[in-house]
Amino acid sequence: MTSKIILFSFAISALLIMGIYFISSPSYEKSIQAKYYYEIGEYKEAYTLARESFSLNQYNRMASTVMAQSKISLEYILFIEEAKKYMDDINQIATNDIISSADKSKIRMMCEIIIGSYIKLAPSVVTDTNLTKSAAKYNSMFEKLLEKVNK
Repeated sequence: MTSKIILFSFAISALLIMGIYFISSPSYEKSIQAKYYYEIGEYKEAYTLARESFSLNQYNRMASTVMAQSKISLEYILFIEEAKKYMDDINQIATNDIISSADKSKIRMMCEIIIGSYIKLAPSVVTDTNLTKSAAKYNSMFEKLLEKVNK
C-alpha cells in the first residue's frame, strides 16, 4: 500500500515539475500565447509569436505546429483577399454595356490566377473550416466564370 502512495506522489511531483517548467519557460510561454492567438483567428500574431518561441527552443513542438498552421491559414486569408479583389474588378468590368475581347481576356487571366492559387493551397486537419469553405466557394465561382468566359 505504501509503495502505491510513494509511486502516486512521485507521479504527481513529476507532473508538477513539468508543469512549472512548461509555464516558466519563455519559449513555452510564447507558444501558449501563439496558440491562443491562433485559436481566436489572429494568425499573423500567432505566426510571429510561434516563430519567436521556436527560435528560443527549436525542440518546442507546439511552437513548430502553431507556426506551420498559422502560415497555412495566412495563405488561405491571402487567397481569399485576392479572390475578393479580383471579383470586385470583374464586377466593375461587368457593369459596362459591352465587354470587349480584351476585358474577356483580363477576366480569363484573373480566373486562371485564382484557380491556380487554389490548387497550391494545402489544407490540414486543424485549418479553420470557415477559411477552407470560403476559399473553396471562391474557387468554384471562378471556375464557373472561367467556363462562361471560354464559351
